Amino acid sequence: MITESALARPDVAAAVEVLPEAIACGVEAHGEVTLGVPPTELLTLARYLKEQQGYARLSAVTCVDWHPREPRFEVVYQLHSIVHNRRLRLKVSLPSDAAEVDSVTGIWRSANWYEREVFDLFGVHFRNHPNLRRIMMPEGWVGHPLRKDFPVHGHKYSYQEG
Repeated sequence: MITESALARPDVAAAVEVLPEAIACGVEAHGEVTLGVPPTELLTLARYLKEQQGYARLSAVTCVDWHPREPRFEVVYQLHSIVHNRRLRLKVSLPSDAAEVDSVTGIWRSANWYEREVFDLFGVHFRNHPNLRRIMMPEGWVGHPLRKDFPVHGHKYSYQEG
């Protein structure tokens, strides 16, 4: 369901009209709009928002681990339209047994290191990413330290020489 206050934004209303299946839900709170996007529709909506609605800038990609809730992960994309001075948040929910979504690096090059960070710290895989490897933890590190089920003191042997 998309709230009336979210639909009051012309960019959101246009996206819903053109790509109704690409937006599962939408809400406006505190002057910010957040759209829930099915993982299969992320690239289609992202491309439309950049090319047709002026969201030329991807300012962040992050993740939330809702463990033990399912779907466990929520990948969050912060978009910015400099031309229209608007911001938009996209959220994609992923189950723990299939924490995988398409990479948006082909749409916004700035996604490269953001997606690598989410992969490194949460273990979410980004399909078709040009260089998906650890960016913060050493290459031999075992596990993903921002997952809620990661031991507080780390694994006894969290690093393996590779």
